[in-house]
Amino acid sequence: PVVLHCRAVCPTEAVPLQYQWFLCQDEVPGATQPDLQVIAKKTQVYVCRINDRHGNAKFSNWVKIRVIPDVKAAILPDLWQGEPVIVMNCTARQVKEGHTLHLQCTALGIPAPTSYQWYRNGNPLQNQNSKELQIKAVKSTDQGTYLCSVSNCRGEHWSEPIDVTIDPSQERGFFATDKVALLIGNNSYINHPNLLAPMMDVFELAALLRQLNFRVVSLLDLNKSEMSTAIAQFLQLLDKGVYAVFYYAGHGYERSGRNYMVPVEAPQPYRPEDCISVQSILQKMQKRQTALNVVLLDTCRKWYNSDCPLSEVTPLEPLGNTVFAYATSEDAEAYEVQDGECSSGIFMKYLKKHILEDKKVSHILEEVLEDIGKDPLVTGKQVMEIKHTLKEGRSLSDKIHTSG
Repeated sequence: PVVLHCRAVCPTEAVPLQYQWFLCQDEVPGATQPDLQVIAKKTQVYVCRINDRHGNAKFSNWVKIRVIPDVKAAILPDLWQGEPVIVMNCTARQVKEGHTLHLQCTALGIPAPTSYQWYRNGNPLQNQNSKELQIKAVKSTDQGTYLCSVSNCRGEHWSEPIDVTIDPSQERGFFATDKVALLIGNNSYINHPNLLAPMMDVFELAALLRQLNFRVVSLLDLNKSEMSTAIAQFLQLLDKGVYAVFYYAGHGYERSGRNYMVPVEAPQPYRPEDCISVQSILQKMQKRQTALNVVLLDTCRKWYNSDCPLSEVTPLEPLGNTVFAYATSEDAEAYEVQDGECSSGIFMKYLKKHILEDKKVSHILEEVLEDIGKDPLVTGKQVMEIKHTLKEGRSLSDKIHTSG
């Protein structure tokens, strides 16, 4: 068992406080004491709420209890005093040039180890100070032997050496004549609850797409007229062979397979004519003879005004060049992790981990889907959905070759 402790005092008066522990976002029945004993069977997160008699409330920091499977007590040395013990070592790795190298070193200790340092060929690696090492777009110079040093106040321990081999890249046969992206994030609504994540998500995605040589236009808090103008200008930049990315974060809904983006001035309740159809944008993108169309929709897919007629949408052309990623499944909500100016949507939290990888677009999004599925904060609440007709192995990292 693991015992979690939470202590609080009232600064204005000496009165008893009320405690309530939560598992993720659900109350733990009967957990109303400052200490909570947990028999952990899987990795979970806990938080404690403290109330005074006036109804004021504060939350503790989140604490994650991580359960490492298949670790036997016999792995701990005799007379163990809490010094770090590495329980999970990586084996040798063979990685293709341009792909991502991912290594992990898992250790136990009392207190839990907080200091990690990765080394390559005996030299410390800058900014590689966590249990997971990740090097994106590896080069031949990343080849070598890796080690991880783990320490706490009771001592230091080293991982087993990990030999990493980098395979030279082979040029793929796909390229873009240009790369263009339009990113729209609506935070501040007049008649609907404000959001926190779209601004940061748009900023981070724009920076990543520029690393992939996209020309990026990123806009915030647009009304319907402004959104329509931005989309029209975006479409004018598309032409034969272009890679096009359209991303929207904000309020939205879905009905009968049609998705709508909600401008900041939309009334309550809104109707289709107050919003902008995503499918109509995708149809216009296809007409520009683009080589790749990627639509990333980071919005809810619920519908609450079923009396309205559906908008006119014709089927997409079977061109085999379209990828459509929804942050959540049909009739479900898309969640954001609220942390002030650093708030981020769950979808973007994992998309930014993979988007630079030199892989087919649909394969990258499948990795994002799997990561979201493992996040305990949204288990049973948010599942990403992917639809695509991509018949070729095109990647966002493909090079630009201008015609002529």
